[in-house]
Amino acid sequence: MLNPADAVLAAHLPQGVLRDIAPAYTEEPRGRIMGQAGLVAAPRDVEECAAIIRACADARVPVVPRGGGTGLVGGQLVANGPAPLVLSLERMTAIRDIWPEEAVLIAESGVTLHDARQAAAAVGRQFPLSLASQGSAQVGGVLSTNAGGVNVLRYGNARALCLGIEAVLPNGEVMRDLKRLRKDNTGYDLRDLLIGAEGTLGIITAASLVLAPVPAETGVALMVVDGPAAALSLLSLAQARMAGGVTAFELISGQGLRFLDAAFPDMRQPFDPRPDWLVLVEVGLPAGLSADAALEGLFTAGAEAGLVHDGIIAQSGQQAAELWSLREHIPLANRHVGAIASHDISLPLSEIARFVSDAGAKIAQQGDMRINCFGHLGDGNLHYNLFPAEGRRREEYDEIRRDLSRKIHELVIARGGSFSAEHGVGRLKAADLARWGDPVRLAAMRAIKGALDPLGIMNPGAVLA
Repeated sequence: MLNPADAVLAAHLPQGVLRDIAPAYTEEPRGRIMGQAGLVAAPRDVEECAAIIRACADARVPVVPRGGGTGLVGGQLVANGPAPLVLSLERMTAIRDIWPEEAVLIAESGVTLHDARQAAAAVGRQFPLSLASQGSAQVGGVLSTNAGGVNVLRYGNARALCLGIEAVLPNGEVMRDLKRLRKDNTGYDLRDLLIGAEGTLGIITAASLVLAPVPAETGVALMVVDGPAAALSLLSLAQARMAGGVTAFELISGQGLRFLDAAFPDMRQPFDPRPDWLVLVEVGLPAGLSADAALEGLFTAGAEAGLVHDGIIAQSGQQAAELWSLREHIPLANRHVGAIASHDISLPLSEIARFVSDAGAKIAQQGDMRINCFGHLGDGNLHYNLFPAEGRRREEYDEIRRDLSRKIHELVIARGGSFSAEHGVGRLKAADLARWGDPVRLAAMRAIKGALDPLGIMNPGAVLA
């Protein structure tokens, strides 16, 4: 049995760590879940964090870690049960060190993704993980959910960009493993165990992050294609022609463009009428190679192969930013319309086109709805979101909303995909993991949870229901 965070616990916490219980600590971006907190604590360093966890373990008080609060699956909120201690990393914001020649940066967990990228840029490097929420998303949260973003195709997700971590384990002990090594075969990789665990196995307090060179030449293009199958063929062509130079490859649907028209009528769009499908391509090349020429060659080759029908290549940094802005505003436009159900899925690349076709037919059988399918096509991650028909409200679909999501996820699982590509499991998808996860894998996960957190205080109910 767990106990609520209360005044008795507060008396055993380090001085000056408590915060007022403001709405920012109990809400999430879409307003789908309201959390609770008995106390909010914000440690200033790893030792204070360890002292807080020890006190919670002694009192059997649940701990809910919180980064920037941008998660969309309820991992940072608990709505029921004993009121937890919400542990915010917002005050642990130091860039502890940076080695440009090694391409390594050590950042504390409260550093925002934007600030980590700025610190890398200041020494002529880049931290290539990029999210739309990078102004508020924090390093600890990004690692705890193994976030991806738009550049996974080239640089990998958060797990691939971390060499070592410092973490407070559920008993309050500190694991100091901030290595800067690319090679270290010395037993179990506990770094990888805590990355993606969503705070259920401990609190990541700092990380050694991998930096990358800044490409000498970058280019961005928007190209009109017939559909996902043509887009995937174009991706294969781009990778063959540029040998690792493709940084991002985003799929955009015409429905998303129409939602942009409704939500942001003043936003300029380059194609009228709106095409049914587009891809946004970004390339980064070494000195001596022209990104514009590479994109022009890709457009020509794609057109000759019948894959591309129209396109625009950004002629300036400003124009490139405007093309990216179209893609980055799609989630905001979705929120303006109001989704019936949203799905963060991934599929093997060869299954994507068939899934989009089959899922569209399945949804059409369930009722009159609009589908906005978009996302990181290069790594197989799609956001497959369902919206009310024109003139209808999403509340009208409440009775079938869960069944719609189940049908979508069944199609994904049947094709070897995942119902959670980059947002994690949290609490919203814990039942899905229990339903579709491999039983042996789930048993091993529960055994690890029981071994490291026998009291069950670390983010209870997240990941493992």
